[in-house]
Amino acid sequence: MLKLLAQIATRRVKINTQSHIVHQDRPNTAVFPVPRARGTVRVGVCGEKPQIDTLYQQGASKVMFPHSTEKRQAVLINTSGGVTGGDKFQTAASSTDGATLTLCTQTAERAYKAMPDQIGTMQTDITIGQQATLNWLPQETILFNDCALDRSLRVCADDSATFTLCEPVVFGRAAMGETLDAGFFRDSVEVSIDTKTIFVDRSELSGDIKSMIARPFLLNGAGAMVFLMHKSPFAETRLAEVRDLLPDTAGASLIHSDIIVVRALAQDSFELRKFLIPILTRLTGSALPRPWML
Repeated sequence: MLKLLAQIATRRVKINTQSHIVHQDRPNTAVFPVPRARGTVRVGVCGEKPQIDTLYQQGASKVMFPHSTEKRQAVLINTSGGVTGGDKFQTAASSTDGATLTLCTQTAERAYKAMPDQIGTMQTDITIGQQATLNWLPQETILFNDCALDRSLRVCADDSATFTLCEPVVFGRAAMGETLDAGFFRDSVEVSIDTKTIFVDRSELSGDIKSMIARPFLLNGAGAMVFLMHKSPFAETRLAEVRDLLPDTAGASLIHSDIIVVRALAQDSFELRKFLIPILTRLTGSALPRPWML
């Protein structure tokens, strides 16, 4: 009996071992796609007492509306936590018939490390109708090492419309001891008034971004930058006030009688916000959404 049990035990060991070897040697031919984030938001308001006439959200993109009456605010949320290679996010916003809409993001967007040949995209389309106002005020986009992000902003506005556009970018989190050494970042802004294109701006940082940032006549070692455009009937009278609030590493120009364009560099995101928040408050004529608080 003992001899028989020993033989059975030996056979079990051999069977298990053999099965394990077969499992190890079997090639894994299955190819699984890497999960990618997708997000779409479409939001629109109309009327002098703004009513929501368009609301659509899908995937990782969500929109929330804080309590507001005369000036409607919308907060955009990316539930995926950031953007990496292959992710796609689309936002469409509109304000018509004298309505006012202010959009911001819940927190700073983060462009994380991407796999080779994988680029994340963020596309924003804004439409502003007659006598309407729209403020596009996302918080900073933080670029992490080896990120790959293609970002675009397209605005179609009526000649009577008022708008403020703000796109801040941060090159790594200085407070965390992070630096942006390499990656890919393409940014595009296109603005049309009454279907006529009046402003196009495209920029790209790729490869050895660290050396590009260090160039004196490019970014001069800055840790953050911002593009800002403001259109209103009072733009010309606000130009001097805006310039007074800017640091030496910034400039403001009047490209049309009712359009101001600002470009600014800063040491980090905190220094950027110190002058950006007062400027945005004056240009929009109201307190900024709470996520923008220092």
